[in-house]
Amino acid sequence: MAADEPVIDTSVPHSARVWNYWLGGKDNYPVDREVGEQVRAVYPGIVDVARHSRAFLGRAVRYLAGEAGIGQFLDIGTGLPTVDNTHEVAQRVNPGSRIVYVDNDPLVLTHARALLSSTPEGACDYISADVREPDAILERAAATLDFGRPVALMMLGILGNVWDDAEAKEIRDRLVGALAPGSFLVLEDGTDKVDPEAAAQAEQTRAEAGDPYKLRSPEQIAGYFDGLELLDPGVVSVSQWRPEPNPWGDPPEVTAFCGVARKPSLT
Repeated sequence: MAADEPVIDTSVPHSARVWNYWLGGKDNYPVDREVGEQVRAVYPGIVDVARHSRAFLGRAVRYLAGEAGIGQFLDIGTGLPTVDNTHEVAQRVNPGSRIVYVDNDPLVLTHARALLSSTPEGACDYISADVREPDAILERAAATLDFGRPVALMMLGILGNVWDDAEAKEIRDRLVGALAPGSFLVLEDGTDKVDPEAAAQAEQTRAEAGDPYKLRSPEQIAGYFDGLELLDPGVVSVSQWRPEPNPWGDPPEVTAFCGVARKPSLT
């Protein structure tokens, strides 16, 4: 192993690997599966949250790469590669799309190097960094993305890893502040709205297991979109953001809430 090669600690759970387990993936370790089962025992709906969150990513990226005409994506909190990653969805719509992924798990880095390959027309890069390092993320992402033009900032399930409310808002403000007018923020995080008692138990279980994740109210999540033009249908459950037509009607609400918003032009 090279001196600068990241070391994967298989004794400590990591949110990306626990999430991978809930999605039915194989890129996780016993400690991640143990935490995943502990959380599912107190909150069985967590698997539905994971699946609906993934589907929301696809719908949002298809809209942005298509109708909104966005060709650049900064995806922070990438997680482990699975089906329909951001670059795959975006480049199917616009092959010239440029994507930068950001995560801090060495296992994610290892898989990203192997699997996240771009179209010849576009670009795909990976940054190993923590969401708490917004300036470093922006500096390194600028090697691939042109921040003088609109960028879609993807923050799916990531700010719950920042326990302090003020710090989470400060990170959001720094990242959104660096975006050009016409850029978009796509954000999703867990709440305690749908089943407060089970959600609180799940939050406590994750904290005790060493994988803390803070649930916030839908109103707090809506606050992340302050100063931006929120698209319809606003801040809603991930299952209910522009769901695909189906014979069974709108899907039930799940506890993760999301929104997509545009940074307005300067006046």
